Order: sequence, then structure tokens, then C-alpha cells
Amino acid sequence: MKRWYSAFVVLPLVLNGCSLAPDYKRPEAEIAPHFKEDGVWRTAAPMDDKAKGDWWHYFNDSTLTHLEAKIDTANLQLGIALARHDQALAIANENNAQLYPEIDATGNYLTNRQSLNRPLRSSSLNYSVYGNTAIGAGINYELDFWGRLRNQAKSSALLEEASRADIETVRLSQQALLASIYFQLRGYDTQIAIFDDSIKAYEREFVIIKNRHDEGVVSGLDVARAESLLDQVKGQLQGLLAQRAIYEHAIAVLVGENPSTFRIEPVTSFSETYPNLPTILPSQVLQRRPDIAAAERRVASANAEIGVAKAAFFPTINLFAFGGYQNSGYGNLLSVPNSTWALGPLAFLPIIDEGRRQSLVDLANAQNKELIVTYRQTVLTAFKEVEDSMASLNHLQTELTEQSKATIAAKTTYDLAVNRYLEGASSYLEVIDAENTKLQTQIAETKVRSAQMIAVVSFVKAIGGDW
Repeated sequence: MKRWYSAFVVLPLVLNGCSLAPDYKRPEAEIAPHFKEDGVWRTAAPMDDKAKGDWWHYFNDSTLTHLEAKIDTANLQLGIALARHDQALAIANENNAQLYPEIDATGNYLTNRQSLNRPLRSSSLNYSVYGNTAIGAGINYELDFWGRLRNQAKSSALLEEASRADIETVRLSQQALLASIYFQLRGYDTQIAIFDDSIKAYEREFVIIKNRHDEGVVSGLDVARAESLLDQVKGQLQGLLAQRAIYEHAIAVLVGENPSTFRIEPVTSFSETYPNLPTILPSQVLQRRPDIAAAERRVASANAEIGVAKAAFFPTINLFAFGGYQNSGYGNLLSVPNSTWALGPLAFLPIIDEGRRQSLVDLANAQNKELIVTYRQTVLTAFKEVEDSMASLNHLQTELTEQSKATIAAKTTYDLAVNRYLEGASSYLEVIDAENTKLQTQIAETKVRSAQMIAVVSFVKAIGGDW
């Protein structure tokens, strides 16, 4: 018995050396030596004292920092990713357990009645009711000659690693989405403040024009125009308030709170902090982005699955051992005469399956090819996102400079138009035109500033998070 037990321990180590999976090679992807849009980047030294992922601290916004902290604890999309990882881990543990012998205990305490008309029943048997009592334990172990179980365990372990990378992908995506929506909301706060100031100015103008009309200095047409402009701006303000509410509700969902009770206090001005962004090479993006890591792990998993499919062409061989006691009655069960045992190999090999196993190999190869293409697509998309965010930031900075000049010029034009009107040198139409231009340039500048901050967030997301 000791010799058989030793066989269970030693034989798997000797026999389990074969694998039918192809040698794995990381998929190749074309990598440029540098990014096309990296010409104006400032070098930023790594900040090792910052926790990995806390990139939003660079914006120096306490409200944003408070909201981002809730992503890890309350974001539902992240919760889904964590649950999916738990599933992947459970599958990996299950497949890994199949590499080891399984030990089972059995037992029964039965009373059986034999049919009087059972074929080949002995005529000398004068009873048809008998007991069947048994107890024992068995060991079953599949000899993994062809690496089926090992490749299966390897595949599921790689999928668990991919699922872990998926968690980081979702976390970064939700953090970036929250920051982008937050900067949109603060942009609307600034626009609302501009409209509030404009409405107050238009109301003062309306009072002045109405008084001048009462004095007979201007016509009723100017009064009507001033009133129309005031009402128009008030209406536009309501649209901005509605948009702000929509973004506030979106943030509530991201941080796992009820939109009906969630609130972010508005601000009348928003002074954004523009962080120093790092110089980064395309090869570094491959190392930093969790979605690329997940895609590569899935390719490796699919490669192992090819070995699983190929192993089906070879016999499945199990070592089986059982020992216990069995009695036809209910007497002294645990006695030497009642002992029973079984020991030996079990083999199974399908002979004719109409191409089923070959189809599974073809399927595994096709899935592997698909995931290789998916990996390359993920890499190209990552490079595109970095280039897009760099291009946006490069051109938005120039746009902001020009738009700021336009805002200053529009304010000067407005002041001149009002003075000319009060002096009687121009009509109120010039004032209205100057007012509209001033308001639109202020709003345009605010939108560019928001777009610039959102582009920073997009860049951080594109390079894989904190640097």
C-alpha cells in the first residue's frame, strides 16, 4: 500500500512535464520613438511622496479631492469590476485545485429489495430483501500527461491578472470622468456668474434708458431693445442652470449618492491650477496603462487555451484508489472480512467525434488571433489618446491667449460704445452689439479654460495615471 501511495506522489512529478500550448510571445506593436505632439512639454520630476493614483492633488482643489476619495469606496462601476475580479479569482483557484489529488469519503446504509423476476436471478436464493452498508474513502488523480490541467490553470490565472488590471482601468476611468465632469460644472459656475453680472449691468442700463425715455431724450425703441436684451440673457441663464444641474447629478452617480440629495456648492469664480505635465515616451505608455496590461494577459491566456484544446486528442488517464468496508447486513461492519479496496488507472479517449475536438482547436486559435488584434488595437488607441490630449493642450494654450485678448478688446469696445451712446454719438444698436460681443467672448474664454483642464485630465488618463 505504501508503494501505491508513493506512486501518487512521485508519478505526477515525473509525468506532468508535457504541454501542447504554443510557446508564448508577447504580441508586437509598432512603437514610435516619441510622440508627434510633445514639442512644448515641460519636464516634471516624479513625486515619490504622492500615493499612486492621487494625480488630482496637482489641481489643488479641495472639493475635487474630497469627491475623488469617494471613488474607491462608493463608485458602482468600480464595485462591478471588483466583483468580476472575485469571480475570476474563484475560477483560477478552482482550476488550480484540479492539479492535485481529490480525496472523497463515501458511505451508505441501505435496505434493498431484489426483483423476483430479475434476469439471471438464482433460483436457490430464497430471499429478496437484503442490507447494503458501506463506508470508505477514495483518491482520484488525473495524470496531466498533456498539460491540459496546467494550461487550464495557467489560462485562468492569467485571466485573474487581466481582471486585476481591469480594476485599475475602471478606477482610472471613473476618476478621470469625475474630474472632467467637475471641471465642466465649475465652467458652468463661471458662466453663470458672468451672466449674473451681465444681468445686473443690463438692469442698470434698462433703468437709465427708461429714465432718459421719460425725459424725452431717447425713443421707446431703445427701451424695447434694452428690455429684449435683458429678457434674452435671463432666458439663457436658465439654460446654464439646467446644464449645471445635469452635471451635478452625474457626479452624484459617480460617487454613489442619490442625485436628489446631492449638492455641490456653486462658486462665483474658479481659479484653476495648471499642473506641470511630464515628458513621456510611447514605450512608457505600454508599461503604465492597465488596459494594455489586461489585453496582453488575455492574449497569454488564449495561448494557453490552445494547449487545453489540443490535449483533448490524447487520452485522459486517472489514478484511482479506494478502500473501506462493506457488508450485506447491519452487523460488525468494521472488521477485516468486510474490508474492500480498489486500485488502478482509468483511461478515456474519444475515437470518433465528427471533428468536434478539431473544431475546439480551431476555435482556440481564432480566439487567440482575435485577442492579438485586440491588443494591437488597444495599443494604437492608447497612443492616439496621448496624441489627442497633447494636441488639445498645445492648441488650447494658444487659443486661450488669443481669447483672453479678445475678451479685453470686447470690454474696451463695450465701454466706448456706452460712452458714445450717452453722448448721443451713436445709436443703442452699437451698445447692444458691443454687449453681445463682450458676453460671448467672456463665455468663450471660460469654455476654453474648462476645455484646457479637461484636456489635462485626458492626458493623465491617457498616460495611465499619476506620474
